Order: sequence, then C-alpha cells, then structure tokens
Amino acid sequence: MLRDEVLALLKAREGKPLSGEEMSRALGVSRAAVWKAMESLRDEGYVISSAPRRGYALEGSPDRLSAGELAGALAGRRVGRALVCLETVDSTNNEVKRRALAGAADGLAVVAEQQTGGRGRRGRSFVSPAGQGLYLSVLLRPRCPLEEVSALTAWTAVAVCNAVERVCGVRPGIKWPNDVILDGRKLCGILTELELEAETAALRHVVVGVGINLTQTAADFGPEVAPVAVSLAQALGRAPRRAEMAAAVLAALDELYAAFPAERAAWLERYRADCLTLGRTVRLLRAGEEEEAFAEAVDDAFALVVRRADGSREAVSSGEVSVRGLLGYV
Repeated sequence: MLRDEVLALLKAREGKPLSGEEMSRALGVSRAAVWKAMESLRDEGYVISSAPRRGYALEGSPDRLSAGELAGALAGRRVGRALVCLETVDSTNNEVKRRALAGAADGLAVVAEQQTGGRGRRGRSFVSPAGQGLYLSVLLRPRCPLEEVSALTAWTAVAVCNAVERVCGVRPGIKWPNDVILDGRKLCGILTELELEAETAALRHVVVGVGINLTQTAADFGPEVAPVAVSLAQALGRAPRRAEMAAAVLAALDELYAAFPAERAAWLERYRADCLTLGRTVRLLRAGEEEEAFAEAVDDAFALVVRRADGSREAVSSGEVSVRGLLGYV
C-alpha cells in the first residue's frame, strides 16, 4: 500500500524533512497521492510536520504494526523479507501454514493485532488481546537432518531473550524447554510446528510462533492466567512499541536462521546460561503420574538431565516439567 511506502520513506529519514516531490519521484506517483497517504497516516495517529520548501518529517508514531513500520528494520534480511500484517486472525501459526501450502517463500513472517484462537503447547490456548501483545509467526525451510529440527524451539527461546534484552535492557530466563520467564512468570510462549511429506517423512517446512506479553494487566490476563503470566509493562513499568519489539524479534530469528544448525555449540551454551530450570527441584508429569527429581544439566540435544531420589539419571526430552519456584509450583 502507498501509505506503507510513504511511512517507510519518512522513517528512513529519522525525523529529517523529505519533500513531497522527492517522495512522488521515488514512488512513481503524483504529489496528490503522496498528500492523501500523508493524511491517512495522520488519521491513524502519526505526527507528521510539514513546512514550505522543506517537506514532511515524522515526529511521533502510534503503537501500530504495519509493513511501513517494519520495512527499514527488515531490509536485507531473510526472515521477514515477505511480511503480512493482519488485524485479526485465528492464529498466526495457522495463517503461515495456510500460506506455506500455497507456496509461500522461505522467511515469510505474519504478525497480527489480535488472535482469536492463539495456541500454545499441547493445545493450550494463548490469550491474545488486541493491541496488547506481539503475535508473530515465521516460515522456515531449513536444509538439515530432521533430528536437528527438534532443537529449533530451544534456539527460538534464546532468540527471544536476545530480542527482549536488546530492546528493554533486561534479559529473561528460560524454563525448560521453551517458556520465556521474567520475574518468575511467563512472558512469552513459543510454538513450533513441522510439516512432513507423507510418503518420505522428509521435512517440508517449520512454522515458529512467538507470543510476547507487552502491555497486559492482571485484569487482562484474567484470574486463572494472571498468577503465572507477566507482561513487560508489569515487570518493567513500561513496554516498547510493538513495532520495535517485532523488528527485534524478527532480527533475532534471522540471526538464528543464519546460524542454524552449524553454530549449535554457541547457542547451546547460551541456552544453558539462560535456563532457569537447572539446579532446581522439578516435578515430572508423565502418563498421569508425578515424580520429583533434580534438574542437573541440559545435554547436547537440549534434553533435560534429571537425577531421581535413588540417584539414577534420565535425559527428559518430552512431557511436562514443573519447576519449584516458577509458575505456581511451590
């Protein structure tokens, strides 16, 4: 849309004036069309000054997600080079899967203002109120053995921690395997889904979904979720604009994709440093049974190594793991 192209030009100038004539030439449209796009942006809440013989300058932006907001941050990147911004969707993961089946390119990113059917691991719902969180999914087509792909969820948790630290100056931790934790509560959910060829079981694509709580209050989460969830606004007293957070997450995922899987050792080291589960008593929940153990290590396959009361050890790669002191387990 012309509005997004005009916004991208204004943002690229970083507050310096740009004339309507320069924009019309750059975009191949009339100055009247540029003026209409400018008025549309102002109607959305953008503060754009104008002065004769100097042009237009962007002085303030609302908390919005759009291609124009993110164009500059995604230039030259593999992840996000194709970007879809939606008002409402059932889930960004579902939308990416639909587009993948239609032949969407590697690196496609979908962001939404709201999800009506946001999902987490094991089919749990993910609360996704309009305008209060970042709901984002990307399409990846990695060329690697299938056994490597299972580590992508853990890599993504590290990437999200990188993004939050860059934007907010504070680094969250990770509850094994992929919950991003701040102040002892869940800040971000990650859902990774694979599509395999039926005949050969070869990997077709991976969809990586990220949901980060930005401005929610306890009332927004509701009585059941509020004790175990946290937003950046709650934890830090402020939250970044969603476009700023989206740009940082997409940049971090782009770095992940460029490194995967060759730089496994470096990402594994960072994951171990971020993992809040290690050194704590955990409760293993499997097949309807519960068992307490001690979390000793994360092995080279990102599995959690636990020690039971009898001294025996096991590498846990699936199932539920509750961590004493986190998310309500005391």
